[in-house]
Amino acid sequence: MSCRLDYCNSQLYGMTDELFQQLQGIQNAAARLVTGTGRREHISPVFRRLHWLPVRQRIEFKLALLIHKSLLCQLSSYLADDCQLITDSSWRTLWSSDTATFVVPRTNSTFRNRSFAVAGARIWNSLPTSLRSVDLSTERFKRALKTFLFV
Repeated sequence: MSCRLDYCNSQLYGMTDELFQQLQGIQNAAARLVTGTGRREHISPVFRRLHWLPVRQRIEFKLALLIHKSLLCQLSSYLADDCQLITDSSWRTLWSSDTATFVVPRTNSTFRNRSFAVAGARIWNSLPTSLRSVDLSTERFKRALKTFLFV
């Protein structure tokens, strides 16, 4: 069931709260079915027990993982080329240039705000500095990111 929720979920970034609630309801029902939890019981402890992230955090997890893989050159060039590090841009020099921070392109449409270059950069830049380290392996990054998103 979770693989169906994850299919192309990075495309769901920025969708309406109504649609998020519908997808969250499906995930809640799946968690209750798997664990035998009653309808009146709170679902958050069930997610923790199953190590499942809620739908919105799953999408953020997927986008952050794609950005991390682009930093490690483990991603297709057509996606990696969309993202530009601030240190790569010659128009700014920042004190924080030792951390991997991406340029967030300016947009004037909600459709463009949902693109990988914009959404991925925003999510990545919102992560703590310790997670934005290029030195983390993919597995360590995934573990740390999931822990961060659970909180």
